[in-house]
Amino acid sequence: MFQIISDGGCDFSKAEAQKYNIEVIPFYVSFDHENYLKEGVDISKEDYFNRLMAEKGIFPKTSQPSPQDYIDVYTPHLEAGRDILALSISSHLSGSHNSAVLAIDMLKEEFPDRTVLLIDSRNVSIGQGLILREIIKMRDAGYPLEETVRIAEKIKQTTRVYFTLESLEYLKRGGRVGPTTALVGGILGLSPILQVEDGQVSQLDNVRGRKRAMKLIEEAMVAALKDETQNINLSIGHVVCPNDAAAFKAATEAALDMKVENPITEIGVTIGSHAGPGALAFAYCKKYDTV
Repeated sequence: MFQIISDGGCDFSKAEAQKYNIEVIPFYVSFDHENYLKEGVDISKEDYFNRLMAEKGIFPKTSQPSPQDYIDVYTPHLEAGRDILALSISSHLSGSHNSAVLAIDMLKEEFPDRTVLLIDSRNVSIGQGLILREIIKMRDAGYPLEETVRIAEKIKQTTRVYFTLESLEYLKRGGRVGPTTALVGGILGLSPILQVEDGQVSQLDNVRGRKRAMKLIEEAMVAALKDETQNINLSIGHVVCPNDAAAFKAATEAALDMKVENPITEIGVTIGSHAGPGALAFAYCKKYDTV
């Protein structure tokens, strides 16, 4: 059996990682651009977002794991004779994938008889998490490493993520939109609807009001998935808005007449820094045995 290792872009909790016997390599975050803290190790999601909301003048920066971070996690498994399936956040959104590539190249000479296969999820947060969940199912069902990777590459092509933001303020802070756009959006009460497509984030629409944005996402999901409910895996995530996420989950289950089995995910600092508190996300992918 192979070992599964993902970077922190998957937004798995410590409890989930332990439950499913996977390792998660955290991202870093800095408030002063000098001292970097490991997410979930040196600072919790809750403490991070509380500070982000309390200190309006700060502009935190996130950073990917280094090649050495990967080497430190990979090495004990390789020494124990275990091959590795590694999963990364989209290479279009972070240098984490490249760090993993460098680490694997550096370990090849030391462990010539071991295999490390790396998948670029072309996704992020709950989308990456869904791909990871299907990989875990295949490992537990006894699929060999190479076959698991082959199917996972197909699964990621079926994965879609949609999310809406409470405001444009945090995109403005991160330089993703200009101050004028953020100001006009705030005055008009606009809620952007975004998607992850081919590994990159793009905007689908701008609607007035958060409830309207959530309703549009729900309607789009019903139209796309109403005949596929037996074949898909669903996930819902949020940044410091658990009540909205719970309400959206209930509405989705009622609209699709199905149960969302995955726990609601607390989105981490990698995406949360730019999306900001109040972000709400919905994702789906095909189940491994249907692709």
